[in-house]
Amino acid sequence: MAMDLHSPLPKSATDLFGDPKEDAHPLWLNPTKFLDPEFDPESYISDLRTFVPFDTLRSELRSHLSALKHELVELINRDYADFVSLSTKLVDVDEAVVRMRAPLLEIKEKILAFRNAVDGSLIALQSRLKQRAQANEAREVLELLLDTFHVVSKVEKLIKELPSVPADWASSDINSIEKGQLSNGISFQHAENGTNLRETQSMLLERIASEMNRLKFYIAHAKNMPFIENMVKRIQNAGVLLDTSLGHCFVDGLEHKDGSAIYNCLRAYAAIDNTKSAEDIFRVKVVAPFVQKVIPHGSSSAVGGESEDELDQDYDRIKKYIDDDCKFLLKISFTENSGLHVFSFLANSILREVLSAIQKGKPGAFSPGRPTKFLKNYKSTLNFLAYLEGSRGTFSTFYIHINSWLINYFLIYICLIVTLYIFMLGHCPSRSAIAKFREEAVYMEFIKQWNTGVYFTLRFQEIAGTLESALVVTALQPSQNLSSDQGHSLNLVLKQSISLLDCLRSCWRDDVLVLSCSDKFLRLFLQLLSRFSNWLSVGMDARNAGNAGSKSGSEWAISASPEDFLYIIHDLNCLAEEICGGYLERVLELLKSCSPEVLYLVRQSILQGGNSLKVLLPLVMNSIIKTLVEKSVEDLKQLKGITATYRVGQRPLPVRHSPYVSGVLRPLKAFLDGEQVATYLTGDLRNELLHSATSEITRRYYELAAELVSVARKTESSLQKIRLGAQKRAGASTEVTDNNVSDTDKMCMQLFLDIQEYARNLASLGVDAANIPSYRSLWQCVAPRDRQNTISF
Repeated sequence: MAMDLHSPLPKSATDLFGDPKEDAHPLWLNPTKFLDPEFDPESYISDLRTFVPFDTLRSELRSHLSALKHELVELINRDYADFVSLSTKLVDVDEAVVRMRAPLLEIKEKILAFRNAVDGSLIALQSRLKQRAQANEAREVLELLLDTFHVVSKVEKLIKELPSVPADWASSDINSIEKGQLSNGISFQHAENGTNLRETQSMLLERIASEMNRLKFYIAHAKNMPFIENMVKRIQNAGVLLDTSLGHCFVDGLEHKDGSAIYNCLRAYAAIDNTKSAEDIFRVKVVAPFVQKVIPHGSSSAVGGESEDELDQDYDRIKKYIDDDCKFLLKISFTENSGLHVFSFLANSILREVLSAIQKGKPGAFSPGRPTKFLKNYKSTLNFLAYLEGSRGTFSTFYIHINSWLINYFLIYICLIVTLYIFMLGHCPSRSAIAKFREEAVYMEFIKQWNTGVYFTLRFQEIAGTLESALVVTALQPSQNLSSDQGHSLNLVLKQSISLLDCLRSCWRDDVLVLSCSDKFLRLFLQLLSRFSNWLSVGMDARNAGNAGSKSGSEWAISASPEDFLYIIHDLNCLAEEICGGYLERVLELLKSCSPEVLYLVRQSILQGGNSLKVLLPLVMNSIIKTLVEKSVEDLKQLKGITATYRVGQRPLPVRHSPYVSGVLRPLKAFLDGEQVATYLTGDLRNELLHSATSEITRRYYELAAELVSVARKTESSLQKIRLGAQKRAGASTEVTDNNVSDTDKMCMQLFLDIQEYARNLASLGVDAANIPSYRSLWQCVAPRDRQNTISF
């Protein structure tokens, strides 16, 4: 689009858009904002100054002011007549003001008077309301005191009625009365009456306990009052009498196994929040006698030997007593919607007494100093706790894995029924009851008695010490009787390998493993593998360095033969296969109750540990290869004799290979033909060892031959120059005939015959010399020019 060159220019530098009118304002100046009630001049100017120069802003504002003044003048001039006549119309304004002021003042006085009256009424009303509130508060306090007095009187009256109820009589008195009535032929009726009396007394005690609970509530809301303080002694006496009577009734109900009386007594104990007394009475009167029979811990009880510290049989006897003497009370305490869930007879009565008896009668049972007996007692304890919970030690695992092996809804239904049946058989009827039982202080104290950390430390020292003792040797120790090691399910050869496998399996044996310490035993498993791997690595490094004193514990590697390293290779393969196979499955079966994430990490750790053994195979193979190569190089050193042979005297061209060639591969062949290789080395490893050894021997062969030929050629060149100089000085002819063959050529011919024989020896071992790069270089070094491109022998 073409620009119009004749368009007018803007009026000012700020008039940049369009054709402005004569009186138009810049776009950044909006006069309508001045009429905004919340207009702030300072903020408005500060905002404009960010992009408008101050002089331009001031000029525009002044222009706007002038425009406003001009507009005002125009408005005045337009309505000038009205402005002039305004003053003439304002007549008698003062009189009008006086007339209006009088009624306004009268209204103001009336309003002030009414306001004062309202304020006075409000003050009086607030005062009366305050008095009323104080009266209500006083009445409430008075009612509270009266209720307290009435409740105290009622409790005392009810307590006075207790002696009239024979239910709290001593058992001997009741028995004597019953015996007296047996002769009258009404024993059954009296027995029934005795039961009714106990039930009546228990109901009365429950009522008294309910009133005592109300009394506690009143006392809590009327603290520090003289009236209440004067009644404290009466209340305390009533409480003591209630506790005593309730204790007698509860004991009587326990002796006669009166379910109704026990139920009412427990509700009474729960009402006064005194569950501890009921738990202590049950522990002393019922639990303590049979626990004392099972685990004597009095001053007259004799402490036996180590066998006396076993708890398995004791737990079995205690279980029988619990089923016979305690189950009726446990069922009552777990009655649904009874409010008796506040009692914990399992923990605070049974478990507390058992713990006390073991601590006093068999303290050695908790000692981890004898790991085998400690573990047996610990597992027996876990089974006993599972018995108390009613889970039988199987519910938790069953419930956790229910979704992993059920295949249809019918089986789920069956499993839920089994779960409910397990709860019905157990002493804890619900999962919440089991959780509450495990949160009890005595339960936690009982668990803390079993110091599994110290137990693991002792097992660690035992297992790790066994392996360490097997590794501290100066020579490898093959097993003398391999048939006796078949129990390992592996034909391991070395005693060190057998010891490692025994230690690895010990970590997860039933008579060693504690599932709560399974993470520590997994770490011990990895540490054992690491120690064995480090033992082999240090030995291999010391052997390669050829310094027996570099690190202690590596003497065995210096003195080991290649056949000994075959044992190591065989054992490493067997160990890795076992660890990644049956051993792994055994561990995962033991830890099947763990989450899938944990099982995955355990699997990866064990697989990594097994693979760490395979990493050592190249080190051992290299040691075998290095030993065989060094033996072969001893025969290769006879190459130096070829130089002396052809430098002294005139020798004809060689026609057969040197004798040393037959001995170069003899150590390797003897090793591969040995019985150990056939027994302990797989076909793949044998081929790997053969090709690696022959390649290294051939490389060393090439280095020696190349050095020999290079020195011979340099020597021949120097001698040739000396001969030519002598012949020139003597004037003799310097021509050389074709029949003259140099000593270096003879040496190369001898070497050529030797490497052909060497290639034939390689072929007898199953190795193609042409596939070895160093042999091709050796061929290029000594072969005649017409045969360098083709390798044949």
